[in-house]
Amino acid sequence: MSFVQVSLDLLEGFSQNCYLFGATLLFSLPLGLIIAMGSMSKFKIIKYITKAFVWVIRGTPLMLQLFVVFYVPGLVFKTPMSSRMTAALIAFVINYSAYFSEIYRGGIESIPKGQYEAGQVLGMTKSQIFFKVVLMQVIKRIVPPMSNEIITLVKDTSLARSIAIYEILMKATDFTTVGLIWPLFYTAVFFLVFCGGLTLLFNFIEKKFDYYRG
Repeated sequence: MSFVQVSLDLLEGFSQNCYLFGATLLFSLPLGLIIAMGSMSKFKIIKYITKAFVWVIRGTPLMLQLFVVFYVPGLVFKTPMSSRMTAALIAFVINYSAYFSEIYRGGIESIPKGQYEAGQVLGMTKSQIFFKVVLMQVIKRIVPPMSNEIITLVKDTSLARSIAIYEILMKATDFTTVGLIWPLFYTAVFFLVFCGGLTLLFNFIEKKFDYYRG
């Protein structure tokens, strides 16, 4: 098997990782904000339900959640998942939205009450205060922890192999059965380049938001 053929096969597998990564971010970032709002709600029922949800999701392995989403509908409700990728996406979105919600919550609660009071003095509504005064400060504070979670997400996409999605790591391990070891190291290069690019991007974003530095 030629080097080019194996490389193309690995690249095809990595496209699955990239799709799962991008789709997870697309859905989990806004969902995480909604969950964060629920965990800070003044309605105790909503608050406790949301906190219990986050506690369960953060306290159980992502791989277990993948198994639950993929196998439970078929075993319990007799309606198996139509797509392995759909099951993986649901599990990843649920998992990462819970983690992102805690980052959002921490960022929002770190804003001094004086910021809200200043907005009220200026006659701003609660929504105006949040979007025009608080939001940009929250974004600045959550970029470092959010970047860590997003880079972790890149690597976690390899867990999709647990429900037989042919992402890059599964393809690389398949090549080891025919005596090829180098695809495993080549796979590491894909992840290193991707994570390195994200690191540079987040460093750039942090510098752009570093407007308090004198």
